[in-house]
Amino acid sequence: MTSPSLIAYDVAAATAATPIFCVGAKDDIPEQAPDALAALAAANAFRGEAGAVIAHADGVLLGVGDGGDALVSAAAAEKLPAGDYYFADNGAINSAARSEPRHTALGWLLGTYRFTKYKSAPSPAARLVAPEGVDVAAVSRAYDAVRRVRDLVNTPAGDMLPDGLEACAREIAQTHGGDINVTVGDALIAENFPMIHAVGRASDVAPRLIDLVWGDAKAPKVTLVGKGVCFDSGGLNIKGAGGMGLMKKDMGGAAHVLALGAMIMAAGLNVRLRVLVPAVENAISGNAFRPGDVLPTRKGLTVEIGNTDAEGRLVLSDALSLACEEKPDLLISLATLTGAARIAVGPELAPFYTDDNALAEAISREGAREADPVWRMPLWRPYDAMLSSSIADCNNISSNAFAGSVIAALFLNRFVEEGARWAHFDIYAWRPKAAPGRPVGGEAQAIRALFNVIADIAD
Repeated sequence: MTSPSLIAYDVAAATAATPIFCVGAKDDIPEQAPDALAALAAANAFRGEAGAVIAHADGVLLGVGDGGDALVSAAAAEKLPAGDYYFADNGAINSAARSEPRHTALGWLLGTYRFTKYKSAPSPAARLVAPEGVDVAAVSRAYDAVRRVRDLVNTPAGDMLPDGLEACAREIAQTHGGDINVTVGDALIAENFPMIHAVGRASDVAPRLIDLVWGDAKAPKVTLVGKGVCFDSGGLNIKGAGGMGLMKKDMGGAAHVLALGAMIMAAGLNVRLRVLVPAVENAISGNAFRPGDVLPTRKGLTVEIGNTDAEGRLVLSDALSLACEEKPDLLISLATLTGAARIAVGPELAPFYTDDNALAEAISREGAREADPVWRMPLWRPYDAMLSSSIADCNNISSNAFAGSVIAALFLNRFVEEGARWAHFDIYAWRPKAAPGRPVGGEAQAIRALFNVIADIAD
């Protein structure tokens, strides 16, 4: 499947399309640009600022600044009217850019994104004739994964509770021939998923564990686990109004693993893929779990609840325990887990934890290659003592405010089998400030990098 906004390269199509000329902050207007376009640029004091666009019937100028934004082509897709366009320099943004033609194509598609579920039909998007040599199908798969994450995260919780996540997973399984099993409500207790049940039982929509499997059983086993807290009130440790404002995005981890899983299936990678989503709403009612409760886990460890607002790590604990029972070759967890991660690295970097140096290097390399920024964090073992409890095997929070994201990762590590090849991402899944192709709202992080890491395993 390819996007209607991206056309495979063809000489005739490129010749008929309106040319786009890239201009850096220190560059002159290209000599091949029409005189009328150069005059228009001079009249508007165009100086190649990143994201600036000057359009004329004979051509377009796109400012790329210092070339640091590999996806800056999105600005043209956002601002230009419907029609066909082609980059005159075949998608090489400029000599200073850390970009490739495929980034130009992906940036364009990102620039066409609109969340229109609750709006009337949008006007047609501009189309790009892809730079020569670009794999349009691969770029379209990457964009579709980003679009899926954004759509899921942007959807209000009233329309995206655990049953909504299940519907999405079932649609993906049906489309790609996967097998899906969903354990719902009290069946979670019978099947030994006590944490998922405890966190989600206060909601009117029953908690559930979504388990999707696809691919050759003999292929390398890749398991993705995503936090599916569809709305987080904080439980009995209830959040303030400001803290609840963005909690529709607390299922961002689930959105990421479903989108990455669909991308893997669409590409036909040679892996045996498993996607696990513990889907709950952390609500309040008479049967909500309480601060001070001691709860069992699938692994057999007991957890004292220091705070009901640290619920994501609880549901992930059962899912990670299940994942490890079949010893996957690669285990990845993604979750909107802590505010501490945002304080540490801000909203644009996807921090991750792993003890596997080779895996960390691969993730970092592919993050840079795909303009999909990631940052390795320390899984610092001495801090594990901060999770101690006087009455249970551990607490779900630390007794102090230090290293909150590290502490959460260390909690999850207790439920991952020793020696497992595991990486955990503490993502934000939201963009608070717009950039070309990256509007305010739900955002995909790290999945394009992770796709490449998994593709290497599949080879």
